Amino acid sequence: MAPNSEETHVKEIVVIGGGFAGLWAAAAAARMAQELDKAVQITLVNRDDQHSIRVRNYEDDLAATLVPLHDVLDPIGVALQVGIVADIDPRARSVAIERDGRTILKHYDKLILASGSKLVRPQIAAVDVCSFDVDTYAEARRLQDHIAALTGRAPSPGQWTAVVVGSGATGVELACELPARLRAVAVAAGQPDAARQVRVILVDSGARIAGHLGGAQPVIEQTCRQLGIELLPGTTVKSLDAQGLTLSDGRHLDTSTVVWCAGMRASELTACFGAERDAQGRLMVDAYMRVQGVDDVYAAGDVAHALIDGVHPSVMSCQHARPMGRYAGHNAVCELFGKDLLALNIDWYTNIIDLGPAGAVYAQGWNREVVAVGEQAKQTKQVINRERIYPPRNGVRADILAAASPDLQRPPVLRPLSAV
Repeated sequence: MAPNSEETHVKEIVVIGGGFAGLWAAAAAARMAQELDKAVQITLVNRDDQHSIRVRNYEDDLAATLVPLHDVLDPIGVALQVGIVADIDPRARSVAIERDGRTILKHYDKLILASGSKLVRPQIAAVDVCSFDVDTYAEARRLQDHIAALTGRAPSPGQWTAVVVGSGATGVELACELPARLRAVAVAAGQPDAARQVRVILVDSGARIAGHLGGAQPVIEQTCRQLGIELLPGTTVKSLDAQGLTLSDGRHLDTSTVVWCAGMRASELTACFGAERDAQGRLMVDAYMRVQGVDDVYAAGDVAHALIDGVHPSVMSCQHARPMGRYAGHNAVCELFGKDLLALNIDWYTNIIDLGPAGAVYAQGWNREVVAVGEQAKQTKQVINRERIYPPRNGVRADILAAASPDLQRPPVLRPLSAV
């Protein structure tokens, strides 16, 4: 008797996005397929062939912030499809991918949406042209090139003034880096007078700079002042052009460098499902990372709103994206073959903000109670940013699959300063 098509059909999982959630979803799916000894075709779709360590884009040296996706996916048998996802049809279980002027239609048995988030600037004339950001590697490089080129420009008002808009984690981390970066560029070019003109201003609409960062807020505010950063809370940008910007209180700031770090929103692909979304555009998912009300679709990372501990919504960070991705990939394979799913529950939360030459501030819990500051917190931050969040890069299949296990990591351990 000939086998029926259902028995011979190789199940297909499509993962959209090669960031922290998507990469780990694909790896976790490959791991579980191997454990169950099942043939599953796993395809990861990404706009390019790089895994970006996006959380390091505020740093000056971007050399180590890209990991070739092939280095991680090829050893574990996951296919990489480079292209832009133009549409998702959940009824037809298909994904439309645009590449080189043509459209590729990819069908799936299970879909994992991990297309992340993006910076959304307000509707202000010329804001896209006259401001920078560090949301992507390309934009971070653009800012880097701009700063390096300042020394070659004709002197002008505000030439060495940088304005950072938004005092969330990214805005604070970038603002704390900029004074030293700008001075170093000027000094290296033999322009000590320019180095003395460096001015960094941090603007936020909230009543306090970094006001939503809980117990870390006073540390951040004090550190910014110690670094010479001017703080403008309760302020928004009214307009801007190539010479500077005008604030909501009518003040005009001459500046050649405006960096936008406020206004994150989930990928627009979340709108393809007609499902409930939160204020940030994130799809509501259950504890197994399944999109509520949509069959065969999982979501992880910045596109998903999960009650990460049963009470608190997940945050847009690699801290939650990585385990969400692992559980989505694991559960997608389990559901394909009738195995029990694993519920994600993370009973801890940490927040470590890099403060440039002043070190860092390490806070724990949803109230963000500070447990370390300065060099000790900085060392922990670097362990996370430079080691913990990277996939294995040795090309060893067993190591990559082991790293994709749904076992939850605990909070980073604070090392004594004597170990530095």
